[in-house]
Amino acid sequence: MNRCWPSLRHSAAGPRPQHPGRLSLTQAALLAMLLTVGVAQAQSAAAAERYSAVPVSADGIGKRYLGREISAVMGWQGAAWLEREEREREERTDLLLAALALRPGMVVADIGAGTGYLSRRMAPAVVPGGKVWAVDVQPEMVKLLQAGAKSSGLAQIEARLGAVDDVGLPASSVDLAIMVDVYHELAFPHEVMTSLMKALKPGGRVVFVEYKAEDPRVPIKPLHKMSEAQIKREAAVFDLDWERTVSTLPWQHVVVFRKRG
Repeated sequence: MNRCWPSLRHSAAGPRPQHPGRLSLTQAALLAMLLTVGVAQAQSAAAAERYSAVPVSADGIGKRYLGREISAVMGWQGAAWLEREEREREERTDLLLAALALRPGMVVADIGAGTGYLSRRMAPAVVPGGKVWAVDVQPEMVKLLQAGAKSSGLAQIEARLGAVDDVGLPASSVDLAIMVDVYHELAFPHEVMTSLMKALKPGGRVVFVEYKAEDPRVPIKPLHKMSEAQIKREAAVFDLDWERTVSTLPWQHVVVFRKRG
């Protein structure tokens, strides 16, 4: 006799009783569905608390995050402005590249890469062995990225289509992620940063390049600027340590953080 479960003894023709501590397939499926719904509801509630609605300004989307209104995105129709001849002189991309200290073998993520203006300039610094993931959410920009990389002969650039709330990169794969005049336009900054943190290797760096809100001489609309203090405030939500701020560029801050661990 089975001393532990005497009630489980039955004839071979009878139904096999279920272990009292085991779920049926139907029950397990129902539980999984309820858990999924619960997680989704919790995420929605958290997002609702994270963002708030505000009157839409001329350059904004009517959505506030950590004290600032998120700005509207510059569409792919403005691609020519990203490639303007005077950009190097106005923004001193050479100083930005020097500040990044890129090395051969590094994996770099250019988030919101646009036409690939910066990706094409970073790519030579990571060879041999490295690569640049150029991520954008606009399919039209991704096509321009691909065309620019091909015409430049830069096989180490891989253009990728991201989502508005997810960079879509493999976990623990990125040494350095950079966002140039992009972060202030993210409709879901918290979610994008969460996905980016997953993609960063321990000790990996995140670089915010934003027009200086502190300087009224910078000829950019106010909602498309960010102060260094605001950048630090938003980065502090994540496991990031401020490393340094480079202020030698004429129009932009270069604010560098390192992932803990």
